[in-house]
Amino acid sequence: MSKRIFIALKAEPGPGLLKLLHEAGSTPGAGRIKWVDPGNLHITLAFLGDTEEERITVASMVLQRICSSTGPFSFSLKGLGVFRNFSDLKVIWVGTDHEEELVLLGKRLSEGLKDAGFRLEKKEFVPHITLGRIKVPGDNEHIKSYVVHNSETFFQEIKVEEIILFESILKPAGPVYKALGKFRLKS
Repeated sequence: MSKRIFIALKAEPGPGLLKLLHEAGSTPGAGRIKWVDPGNLHITLAFLGDTEEERITVASMVLQRICSSTGPFSFSLKGLGVFRNFSDLKVIWVGTDHEEELVLLGKRLSEGLKDAGFRLEKKEFVPHITLGRIKVPGDNEHIKSYVVHNSETFFQEIKVEEIILFESILKPAGPVYKALGKFRLKS
């Protein structure tokens, strides 16, 4: 039996990020956006998709090896952006700053998973937190204005001490993320 899995860093929202979610949700046009539940905010390091149980064990071994040689680090959540563009808006996201160690971790994880036989997306790792997905087309001027206004805004620091292997269970109300394993970074 397979499970839909991904590897991520949990992003517990602090006051800055919670304020952003509240403001963004009340921006004109925001009703067309399916906002991510604050408890589900994360940065995806690798999406593995439907994976058989024995391959999940292999992914866990890769995570254990990489985490045992990586120390804790921090980075900033800073700036808003979009995927696609403002005329074909698909996703609103929060970016990162001072993320060199995060990018290096993503690269090491990707290499380790590929060496273990996993097929990953070929696109470059761009660390971000998805805030919302646009479900209904419409006028994006208010959203564009809000995103541009916050393109350099600092929201909070994130301290990384563990990586989580999640199962994504798709439900009509939105995905439920179940932790299959938590892997501490070395102290």
